Amino acid sequence: MIATMRSRVSRTAICAAVALACNEGLHPTTCPGICGTVSYQGSLPDSLRDSTAAVLIVAFSTFPQTPADLLRFQPPVPASVDTGGPARRYVLQVPNGTYEWVLAVWVKKSSTPLGAQNADSLLREVGFYRDGRDTTAHGTGRVHVAAGGADAIDFAIDFTRMHRVCDYFPPCPP
Repeated sequence: MIATMRSRVSRTAICAAVALACNEGLHPTTCPGICGTVSYQGSLPDSLRDSTAAVLIVAFSTFPQTPADLLRFQPPVPASVDTGGPARRYVLQVPNGTYEWVLAVWVKKSSTPLGAQNADSLLREVGFYRDGRDTTAHGTGRVHVAAGGADAIDFAIDFTRMHRVCDYFPPCPP
């Protein structure tokens, strides 16, 4: 009888500890790359509803130096996220390594394939991860992905503060 009580008490204590530790629901203990939450500041403007092809989460091992470098993001098939609503978890399956820029990219619908020549007309940066301890000139945060992944890489998408590609590679055409 005492042995049964002890195991019942132990099971109850373990269940209570798990319930307290999981106040936001159960999440995997490892991330298969870069994971986090995107939240939305405002909503997608009506003027962009019909022209939006997608909003993607991508990562760059090194900060792009030319418009052509923008096509060298990771993973080759990026993670797609909604254009608004409540905060959502994203998973970006990338290999282990260091990534200098993790961002959300708005993609315009187009019949022309994306290339370095039309990147400025088809892409806009709408949010990026920034680590407050990182002081790089472009304001990004380095993300180190190891065996357990990199979790809590959170940022906000703001369609009212979209940045053109030429903002990073001036000059901007009129």
